[in-house]
Amino acid sequence: MTDPSPSPTDAAPGALVFYSEFDDPEEWRAALLAQMPDLDFRVWPDIGNPDEVRTVFAWLPPKGFFSQFRNLTQVINLGAGVDALVGRDDLPDLPISRLSDPGMVRLMCSYVAFGVLRFARDMDDFEAAKKRRAWHYIHPRPLHRIKVGVIGLGALGASVARAIADLGFAVTGWDIAPKALPNVTCLSGEAGRLQVLGGSEIVVNMLPLTPQTRGALDAAAFGAMAQGTKFINASRGAVVVERDLIAALQSGHLGGALLDVFETEPLPQDHPFWDMDNVFITPHLASITVPETAARDVAESIRRVARGEAPLNQINPRNGF
Repeated sequence: MTDPSPSPTDAAPGALVFYSEFDDPEEWRAALLAQMPDLDFRVWPDIGNPDEVRTVFAWLPPKGFFSQFRNLTQVINLGAGVDALVGRDDLPDLPISRLSDPGMVRLMCSYVAFGVLRFARDMDDFEAAKKRRAWHYIHPRPLHRIKVGVIGLGALGASVARAIADLGFAVTGWDIAPKALPNVTCLSGEAGRLQVLGGSEIVVNMLPLTPQTRGALDAAAFGAMAQGTKFINASRGAVVVERDLIAALQSGHLGGALLDVFETEPLPQDHPFWDMDNVFITPHLASITVPETAARDVAESIRRVARGEAPLNQINPRNGF
């Protein structure tokens, strides 16, 4: 009696290749094997026979990376931003998905909340006062009177807007498509964008990097902001025209900035941002993917594609998100 043919739920997922210069492969190996004990987990460059690879799980793979895998069936991006996987000439037409795990969302929300609270509670002024040994009292304002604008209401941007609203701030969000979020005034269209930029004391950029958003925050956008507006960028550096942001900060039109992402990373040592007292810099760490919470979704995407189904959080390469 012969063995029955594998059912769609038993389809072999093939080998997975992991690539990242920033993430711990052994941490991911342990997390994924807890979900799929039989997973053939390989770490680049020790990939064995590339024809056995069906899944690439990667962050910022170099040019030409995918050309070696002739039987690839899906790519899972090790993070939320997929701009490094869009428009490549080495990547065939196959499902591309991103991660959106609760741990990553909580980290992003905590980072933006830190920035908003830092500006709203005048912590930058107190830091400067400490250097002068000055007892510099600024009377706190009720949070509901402080207007925060969030540009970009995708998966992370929407979570950020809700989290800031839950803290008690008056939050207005903008997206290219109409959105509806609890306790957040949502706008779209060019008039709505200008309203968010001009009517917010703190502006948070959460736009993904796409051909349409590259350089979207330029001199005109910063000029539309009110005198003294504080700016937070936690999405992608190339969404901002840095020379225009520098000019707006140096002129005093913008009151300060918290920047986690930049056009060039690591930030060059001779970059003007390093010497600007009104700029707070962090090295692209606002949000990272947490293996313990993300591995379940990764495993589910592998199983789904092996069954001929779409993965979780599949992106549209034409849109770039």
